[in-house]
Amino acid sequence: MRSENTDRAAVGEPNPIVRMPHRTLKLITTTDDDRPVYVAGSFNNWQVGEEAYRMQPDSKPGRYRRTFRFPDTEHRVEYKYTRGGWEGVELGEHGENAANHLRFTDTSWHEPDRVSNWASPGLEYRKEFLPHIKVIHENFEIPELIRTRRVAALLPHDYHDSDKRYPVLYLQDGQNLFDDYAPYGSWGVDKRMASLAERGMGDLIVISIDHGDTERVSEFTPSFSTRLGRGDGRHYVRFLAESLKPYIDANFRTRPEPEYTGIGGSSLGGLISIYAGILYPRVYDRLMVFSPSLWVTPEIPFNLLNLTHKYRGRMYLYGGEAESNTMVPNMKRFQEQLLTQTGTTRLEIELAVDPLGQHNEARWGSEFPKAVEWLFFR
Repeated sequence: MRSENTDRAAVGEPNPIVRMPHRTLKLITTTDDDRPVYVAGSFNNWQVGEEAYRMQPDSKPGRYRRTFRFPDTEHRVEYKYTRGGWEGVELGEHGENAANHLRFTDTSWHEPDRVSNWASPGLEYRKEFLPHIKVIHENFEIPELIRTRRVAALLPHDYHDSDKRYPVLYLQDGQNLFDDYAPYGSWGVDKRMASLAERGMGDLIVISIDHGDTERVSEFTPSFSTRLGRGDGRHYVRFLAESLKPYIDANFRTRPEPEYTGIGGSSLGGLISIYAGILYPRVYDRLMVFSPSLWVTPEIPFNLLNLTHKYRGRMYLYGGEAESNTMVPNMKRFQEQLLTQTGTTRLEIELAVDPLGQHNEARWGSEFPKAVEWLFFR
């Protein structure tokens, strides 16, 4: 599973010349969920939803099996079962986050694994409320960095049937927001927006900005001295505020005022959202900050708040205690520092802490509706 400081690196395929012993995984699970079952683990770089790792139904309901081959050099494997994505990952007996399974290839695998609970047993939504996904451009220019990026808009389901104007939320790491088969899982933003719309909270445009792959760390790192060096963060947030937002406001029916404009992301995407919000307080009044990588620059409030006379609005700050020993303490310290700085008394912060929360897209996706409701509909 991903951890707070995980670097996204690919693992090569096993050498076909190496002798590959057979091992068969067996699974016993509930029968009240008809979604297919997949396995993801160290042997496939934790890629979810791959057909090559789809478990096959066995002779009895709720029983699955799959035979794999492993090279002699791979003695230890870790894995988890999912229902197609991290938003459907297996859970423990009491609904808690489950530990990885561990097996050794030099032993027999007769004993089956057992899963009694699954995350998000089918996100509850009606298809007619799904947003319209419009790819604005596969190669939207970022002149500040001489790069391009895919940018997409998730428009309310009734956008084309009304003349309403909408608040806008700009979200980082677009590859992981609504693609069911994203490598590290998906937030399921499209489905969660449908659920929100059914509850009367669908009047929101989400703008999805893909990360820069090998440039992600640099773009999401502030442009001052940090533990990752000096990044391109200032150029990136300038692009968002001075190039992308004007384009969106000119081409969609938005409410461009700060109180109707939000920015957000997770991990380093959460860090750069804080940076953007404080550098551009007259652009963003709504910040959605999930599991921010505050370890990169622990003194971020002192470095940034001197750049602006005041900050207002709302910030939804989420983190899980199972992410790392420092995630929640860093967030609480950040909240305290931010609120005690001169000129920040108009800022509201909702601090949400999950004792079992892990550092992954599934957890951020489940928090997304709560954050949207608090930021835009209260």
